[in-house]
Amino acid sequence: MNEENVIDWSKIKVVIFDVDGTLYTQSKLRKKMLFSLLSYYALRPWRLQEMIILQRFRAEREKRTGNPCSNLEEAQYLWCADKGNFGIEKIKNVINRWIFEYPNQYLADCIYPGTKTFFETLKRYNKKIAVYSDYKAVDKMKAMGLYADVIVASTDTEIDRLKPDPTALHYIMKKLGVTSAECLFIGDRQELDGECAINANMSYLIVEKKPIEQFDFYKNLEKQINLSFES
Repeated sequence: MNEENVIDWSKIKVVIFDVDGTLYTQSKLRKKMLFSLLSYYALRPWRLQEMIILQRFRAEREKRTGNPCSNLEEAQYLWCADKGNFGIEKIKNVINRWIFEYPNQYLADCIYPGTKTFFETLKRYNKKIAVYSDYKAVDKMKAMGLYADVIVASTDTEIDRLKPDPTALHYIMKKLGVTSAECLFIGDRQELDGECAINANMSYLIVEKKPIEQFDFYKNLEKQINLSFES
């Protein structure tokens, strides 16, 4: 919403973060995961259909961003099953292994520079931290060594909506007792995170995509908040 990334930090009580592509670089993780997947399935060619399951699971979710849904947690697997001859339990096992569990070991190495320090700075100035991810994020946060006061996912029963539906942002505001004017949402995709914030009437920032060795988004925000309170 603010193209110059200048925030009135005196008014902000809660900073809400997306996770994938916002707290860590997805390109680096994808390279590590591609190597792991190819190494695994090269020795198990009879299970190559599992890679199709991974692709379809993500693709079907992308098609339904913002659409109303009942029981999203189960529906996401049904969408994938409808597009191929895959059993629900098979799909759940593959997704759980390769999306929810296996990548976590790499996250600490993929976290954006300055992220942890920025989290610490927010806490030092008594700002609450919340996380809203389209995917389950509790284990990811633990893997990165990051703490948040509230962590929600689109598949949580209280949310049951994909971005850019603002249900999760309203839930976080109610949970922490704040208004939209007292929140800042940080994400990496304008069409999802940005629009989600707009739909909640909330200020937001979109992470500036740079090579990880040049990434300074969180360092710049840290300088900004320090200056605002020290001046």
